[in-house]
Amino acid sequence: MKKALVTGITGQDGSYLAEFLLSKGYEVHGILRRASSFNTERIDHLYHDPHEPGSRLFLHYGDLTDSSGLTKIFHAVQPDEVYNLGSQSHVKVSFAQPEYTADCVATGTLRVLEAVRDYVSHTSRALKFYQAGSSEMFGSSPPPQSEATPFRPRSPYAASKVAAHWYAVNYREAYDLFICNGILFNHESPRRGETFVTRKITRAVGRIKAGLQSKVYLGNLDASRDWGFAGDYVQAMWLMLQQDRPGDYVVATGESHTVREFVETAFARAGFDWQKHVEIDPRYLRPTEVDALRGDAGIARQRLGWRPAVTFRELVERMVDHDIQLADRERLLTNAGHFVAGRGDIHG
Repeated sequence: MKKALVTGITGQDGSYLAEFLLSKGYEVHGILRRASSFNTERIDHLYHDPHEPGSRLFLHYGDLTDSSGLTKIFHAVQPDEVYNLGSQSHVKVSFAQPEYTADCVATGTLRVLEAVRDYVSHTSRALKFYQAGSSEMFGSSPPPQSEATPFRPRSPYAASKVAAHWYAVNYREAYDLFICNGILFNHESPRRGETFVTRKITRAVGRIKAGLQSKVYLGNLDASRDWGFAGDYVQAMWLMLQQDRPGDYVVATGESHTVREFVETAFARAGFDWQKHVEIDPRYLRPTEVDALRGDAGIARQRLGWRPAVTFRELVERMVDHDIQLADRERLLTNAGHFVAGRGDIHG
């Protein structure tokens, strides 16, 4: 039975990847940040008491800012594959917390790579490593963006991801390690965090339909993105580590849509005129904007045989349908006199 170690397992991608790996017969280990409240809701349906026979999902407390803790986890788990998905991944937040973002995303990746090198050198075991990159690294480079497109980051998050990418390349070349960089374009799902613009939109549609709010405040509606389904994209991560040789791959649909198109599609699914419910708030504009992202995933299609299965419209409609149901439950609880915690909206 193969063992996989996943950082960021409680996030959107981590939860879909854990599902996928478990379906492939893996034993899956995830690194979990310590918090005073549980934050495992995305993987609760996968988790079983480790004392039960046949349990194959295990969680370990750790943090990308703690190198000694990472090294201990590697030696305890003895993984065959490592997927580094953990990060501070909100672009707007990275402008407010640039130092933390760099420490977590850039230096955090370096710490994980050092843990990999230490583990391999002490055990002589083969290990394959996946580094999660981002289309934000391309920044102001015009579309379509491929593996050959120069990085021109436009945020502390993107700059940190560029550093992590080159750390991974350097460790691959310097220490002959099997390391792949996945440059994933925007990928969404009903599990997306509610402060990300796509989920903020679909969550608002559900709450407007349920009569729980009337407006949603957004930033740049003209920004264009290549949106896919997160469940499709984690399969590409796995495929990269099944190859004979490591490489770097763009993962994208090859189509781009504006935030305005996303809004129109989401509100239309619920039968609403979006212009009656959407207002622009300048505080949700980035200091430096990325105008257009559209990926060229030709190499991934050719070498990995990967193609996205979910279309843009299907993705948006899945998210809206999920959030309509979620808002209905919220309304029922509110009407029954149960307190529903307020939804913070400081990031946008």
